[in-house]
Amino acid sequence: MADKISVLFTEEEVNARIREMGEQISKDYEGKSLHMVGILKGATFFACELAKRITVPVTIDFMSVSSYGDATESSGVVKITKDLDEPLEGKDVLVVEDIVDTGNTLSYLLDNLQKRGSSSVRLCSLLNKPDRRIKEVDVDYTGFVIPDAFVVGYGLDYAQKYRNLPYIGIVETE
Repeated sequence: MADKISVLFTEEEVNARIREMGEQISKDYEGKSLHMVGILKGATFFACELAKRITVPVTIDFMSVSSYGDATESSGVVKITKDLDEPLEGKDVLVVEDIVDTGNTLSYLLDNLQKRGSSSVRLCSLLNKPDRRIKEVDVDYTGFVIPDAFVVGYGLDYAQKYRNLPYIGIVETE
């Protein structure tokens, strides 16, 4: 049976918001270089689109961190399944995530990255779901604040499906 998905944010709305975020990040890092750390797999689409809209010099690396597996609920156990290829010493780091949900994964990850000698570590997330927060996490750049619903599209998945949707939608459960 196919899942029913209703549009939460259109492709145009997502693109407009990413452009605004890129402008703000460019202003905040003016005169500096920025090292983006995209969190696989979900943030790939967002990280690439955001990088194109940032005007300061950008380098990019990816890491994979998991607390979900194929479930719709976080397991609470954080695993780094692919670490960074480059050291972070002296770099201004911007962690790029698709969604901040419980905060468990990002709290662990930000703490881990701050211990690696970077000049700064900030967090940018396309979506922020504060109603589900268990651990407080400061999100420096937020695309959209969303309700407690299971969302897909623009890199977000449900059991690896729907990442390629050009919009953000809510999976309707029966």
